[in-house]
Amino acid sequence: MSSALLIDEPGAPRLFRDGAPGLVVTDVDSTLICQEVIEELAEAAGTRRQVAQITARAMNGELDFEQSLRQRVATLKGVRDSVFARVLTAITPTRGARELIEAAHRSGARFAVVSGGFEEVVAPLAASLSIDFYAANRLEVRDHVLTGRVLGRIVTADVKVECLRSWASSLGLPLERTAAIGDGANDVPMLRQAGVGIAFCAKPRVRERVGIQLNVPDLSRAIAPLGLSGDGQAPR
Repeated sequence: MSSALLIDEPGAPRLFRDGAPGLVVTDVDSTLICQEVIEELAEAAGTRRQVAQITARAMNGELDFEQSLRQRVATLKGVRDSVFARVLTAITPTRGARELIEAAHRSGARFAVVSGGFEEVVAPLAASLSIDFYAANRLEVRDHVLTGRVLGRIVTADVKVECLRSWASSLGLPLERTAAIGDGANDVPMLRQAGVGIAFCAKPRVRERVGIQLNVPDLSRAIAPLGLSGDGQAPR
């Protein structure tokens, strides 16, 4: 991307010609929250360094996401499921995350998250932040122990796009009235499909491919550019 529109500072231009999005969708790890959940889980398995290296390469687009996820999850085999409660206590919402969610709701929009992480953490996180929709992977657990496998579909880049489209359709919204925010290579298709896609403190290869960027780790900086005035008026 030869040039990018940066929305880092106050006074950044509005991203929608009129009104605001009716749906805001964000990635979770390193976007809505400061952590990478799989790395927090890997701490309990003693594999954090190994998993972090794989995660960094996957998010920069150097590895196939599904393959890399299965590889990372395999290192969690034998960890007890009590790890989920411990990880939840360590989760820190990104600066401005709560404000962005509240501004979306005050403006009449819905807020959703779609994650390559895990439902066991994402579901309670979504409930605590009053998030309307979520999608994430599920870890297989037997006798309260992680097996090192994932259940069902993997939330790949294509699935993220499917979720964006499905949620917009359920709300009667055209994609032009949606916004998406993410940091990794597996977010790029979703960012490009949304009416407005924002690369948030993104990996280098993501910044090369997404034209709107927020490079300051504060999600509240996106409120005004998205037209989320918080005045209680529903987006048109």
